[in-house]
Amino acid sequence: MFAVTILGNNSATPAYGRFPTSQVVTINEHQILIDCGEGTQMQLSKYKIRKRKINHILISHLHGDHYFGLVGLLTSMGLLGRETDLHLYAPAALEKIIQLQFESSNISMPYTIHFHPLTEEGIIADENKFSIKCFKVKHTIECWGFIIKEKKVPKKLDKEKAVEYNIPAAYYNSLKEGNDYVTKEGTIIKNELVTTPNTPEKTYAFCADTIYFEEMIDKIKNTTLLYHEATYLKDLENKATQYCHSTTVQAATIAKKSNAKKLLIGHFSSRYEVLDDFLTEAKEIFDNTELAIESVTYIV
Repeated sequence: MFAVTILGNNSATPAYGRFPTSQVVTINEHQILIDCGEGTQMQLSKYKIRKRKINHILISHLHGDHYFGLVGLLTSMGLLGRETDLHLYAPAALEKIIQLQFESSNISMPYTIHFHPLTEEGIIADENKFSIKCFKVKHTIECWGFIIKEKKVPKKLDKEKAVEYNIPAAYYNSLKEGNDYVTKEGTIIKNELVTTPNTPEKTYAFCADTIYFEEMIDKIKNTTLLYHEATYLKDLENKATQYCHSTTVQAATIAKKSNAKKLLIGHFSSRYEVLDDFLTEAKEIFDNTELAIESVTYIV
């Protein structure tokens, strides 16, 4: 499964039962936490997401509504006996902030935190089942977006066909990679006889807090699921520009111009209690839009 679960969708401060930004990306058995606003670990517990399965944390920038829940979460992981290494990707200044808080509290972690400072665009994690890229967006401080891409073998194996051709199971992975099978007698069994093409690899792009920024379009082109902040409705475009945020229409325009398959909008301003107009405005530009609603899991 490749999916995104929303833990927090509000901007700046908690309001109307909505928490600041945080979400979990699930790729099969792997879970990746993106941003960690205030209350994130409460949301993880509420929605029964196991903290121990989170081995990668991505922090887009150092405004409090995107990382104030982090030290609490890291500490809780230690108190619960975590021993597995954890990889944290964030602006470089966060490392000192975390160290100061741990030192001030005399906290010693039973697990290792590998801190990876975000310094340039490109691949920051390359695992067997997925890769993660970072890219710059335009906000009032250094801010990063992320692209998570699943990895798939090129072919799906037709096991019945493989058995029919007496191909040993030890060669199945080679077949999935697109290779032919050669029998002991030298007979070549063509790959296409026992496999079918795999489905295309999917991508999830997280566009963190940003002004309308067309320069990032080429970096997120053709993404399967695009998350883009939409802090304000379209009538407050001037305010969005002033604070380096985006409106519903601007987020939808980025989705349309980047040829995204689907758009999620979030990071809603606390001035809005009801969110219906956000969806209405965005869908006028890009019809396949949904609101990023807390507790909901969206399939990539």
